[in-house]
Amino acid sequence: MSDAAETQSEERPGGIGFFGLVGLVVSSCIGTGVFALTGQLAAVASPGGVLVSWLIVGVGFLMLAFSLNNLVVKKPKLSSIYAYAREGFGPFTGFISGWGYWLSAWLGNVAFATILASTIGYFFPYFLPGNNIGSILMGSIINWVLVALIIRGVESASFLNALIMVVKVAALAVFILFCGVSFRAGVFTADFWGNVYNNAVAAGTAGKGAVSLGGLSTQIQNCLITMMWVFIGVEGASVVTSRARKRSEAGTATVVGLLIVVAVYLGASLLPYGVMPYTEVAKLSKPAMLYVFEKVAPGWGGAFIAIAMLISGFGCWLSFTLLPAEVTQRMADDKLLGSWWGKLNANRAPQNSLVVVGICTQLFMISLLFTEDAYNFALSMCTVSIAITWALAAAYQVKLSAERHEAGQLVIGLIATVFLVVGTVLSGWTYLLMCCLGYIPGLFFYAAGRKEAGEKVFGKQDVAVAVVIVIAAVLAVVLIAMGVITF
Repeated sequence: MSDAAETQSEERPGGIGFFGLVGLVVSSCIGTGVFALTGQLAAVASPGGVLVSWLIVGVGFLMLAFSLNNLVVKKPKLSSIYAYAREGFGPFTGFISGWGYWLSAWLGNVAFATILASTIGYFFPYFLPGNNIGSILMGSIINWVLVALIIRGVESASFLNALIMVVKVAALAVFILFCGVSFRAGVFTADFWGNVYNNAVAAGTAGKGAVSLGGLSTQIQNCLITMMWVFIGVEGASVVTSRARKRSEAGTATVVGLLIVVAVYLGASLLPYGVMPYTEVAKLSKPAMLYVFEKVAPGWGGAFIAIAMLISGFGCWLSFTLLPAEVTQRMADDKLLGSWWGKLNANRAPQNSLVVVGICTQLFMISLLFTEDAYNFALSMCTVSIAITWALAAAYQVKLSAERHEAGQLVIGLIATVFLVVGTVLSGWTYLLMCCLGYIPGLFFYAAGRKEAGEKVFGKQDVAVAVVIVIAAVLAVVLIAMGVITF
């Protein structure tokens, strides 16, 4: 098919203007993770380490967003992010991308469950740290209520999404404003690179159980997974191209939107270190933003952020319950899974897929009873899973750009691919091995779906990839049994 036939026209009547496109980028990226950034990053990096890490991650995700926008323009008929992997590398790679996206979506629900329980713990300390029996019971009830609602056809409402977005942005704006007013440069720069803290740990004076932050490279490595987590949804930014009034504005809107997102993340994660030393922020209960704002605005600050988090978290949980069911429904339509996954009930909801999502979320939620840091564990698994999908989409950008001899787009795709692969391996290789465990049942579902459709199951290269996945899964089990991998 020719470029002219496959790309969209420059101007689309009735499309969204520039500022609307910027809003789409911002709303697709900012979720609940930003509320927990403050304490998570303080535990692993100094202010300088966090700042450099944001620079690296910001550039990496900007390149990914550019790649996705380019693919929307060049391949507008590919409506799902996993479809890029299928188009570029075959059905089995498409399955790997789609299954990773599916894993990520419902694992995100588990992260929402733990952070919501921790937030409620601000009012009722029993629920701290978010993975005790009461927290699991509460999360289980919400899980199945949302599954039941969506099965009955209550998917989402535009007014609800709009309300959640307003609550998130308003709460973050107020937090950043107050922290900016209370900011003290001397506190922020007192130990900018963490050298004082590292020396104190080495001398044994930082308190029992204290761990050194390490050098700058170690701090960056330890920040990556947390920072990548808050960019989940960046794939939604690619819709700006398909909805743009002028396609020429889409790229600029993506840049401006992501710069705004990074600025919000910088403000939310760094300004608190000018309110109180980052070593003290790291010791606060999760999510630390509540307790920082309580210090800045005594009497109402913590409750204000907590309520905003609860509203935002519930909305994200609703979306992330529907999303994995939609993904498997589309994969069934594309013959990557059996038709059972795509069956719709009388309310046109993918009931079978939704029940599976509910069961998986429930089982993983129960496992958090045995996890020391439930939220970080859940978000790490979620992030590594979706990084597989992102990396395969970026790899298709590289392949497509090479075929079309588009050097600039090729470089953009290469930067995005290298960033995602290296970042995931460096900061989350143990989670990557555990994700392979989640692919084992998927391999059987994929094979069943291909046979049902009368299609070839595996090619020669597919067999090699499947074997690697199985070996990695077995290795994960061995390392878990040996205590090398801990939760």
